[in-house]
Amino acid sequence: MKTFRSPRGGRVCSASYIAARRRNRLHEARAFRVHWNAAFAFRGQPGTVIRNASGPPPNRILAALPRRANRRFLAALTPVDLLLGQVLYHPRTRSLYVYFPNDCAVSLLAVADRASGLEVGLVGREGMVGTPLALGASGSPVQALVQGAGSAMRMSSARFGRELKHNLPLQRELKRSAYIAMATAMQIAVCNNEHLLEARLARWLLMTRDRLASDTFTCTQDSIARMLGVRRVGVTVAAGALSRRKLVGYRRGAMRILDRKGLLAASCSCYAVIRELETA
Repeated sequence: MKTFRSPRGGRVCSASYIAARRRNRLHEARAFRVHWNAAFAFRGQPGTVIRNASGPPPNRILAALPRRANRRFLAALTPVDLLLGQVLYHPRTRSLYVYFPNDCAVSLLAVADRASGLEVGLVGREGMVGTPLALGASGSPVQALVQGAGSAMRMSSARFGRELKHNLPLQRELKRSAYIAMATAMQIAVCNNEHLLEARLARWLLMTRDRLASDTFTCTQDSIARMLGVRRVGVTVAAGALSRRKLVGYRRGAMRILDRKGLLAASCSCYAVIRELETA
């Protein structure tokens, strides 16, 4: 029987053992590719950014991880569809999962008493929903509400906590994501206090477009009013002004950005500040 000496520990291995190890590794690699490709197959949702299932993950945090070193972490993710209006977290309750959006947008709402809340963050493919878990907290201080339907990759909070302890690339990306989320919340707070509604609406539409990677998305004036903390009539007036300038079109719950450059000019400076944080 032919034997080979292992270069690592001087172990003597039979040819059949080595062949079996190679078959197992090949099987694991194939299983990983099948899982990954299935996870990023087109899921029939509006605003999809998925172009090639064999390419990098749509989520930028996942795409930044070394694929080889993080194979176990990536394979542990489960693809899920998130529906418009779905609540992922309630404030001050235990979070069961973390989500890495592919082509959806999730609003983070600060809620006081029984009020409907005010948006302090908007998470899409650039980030992760569940940042407090990465910082050692067991729950979220905000409500996480799906504002743009689409797909995401999900992992249980228990598994995520175990993986995070020894995954340095993931820790690095999540620290960056947490900083961006904190800075975005601060900028939105200033925006809500200082800028006119029409400019704030333009900023919100541009942020939503970036996260969904689509010029067309589903929303209602009621939901926009809730995100911006204003009355519905105010959104109607502001959206009408943008529509008359042919910057956006709105029909039956579908918003379409017609002129991104024009909308950028109509937006307040906060959009550029937040965008620079995300792309730096």
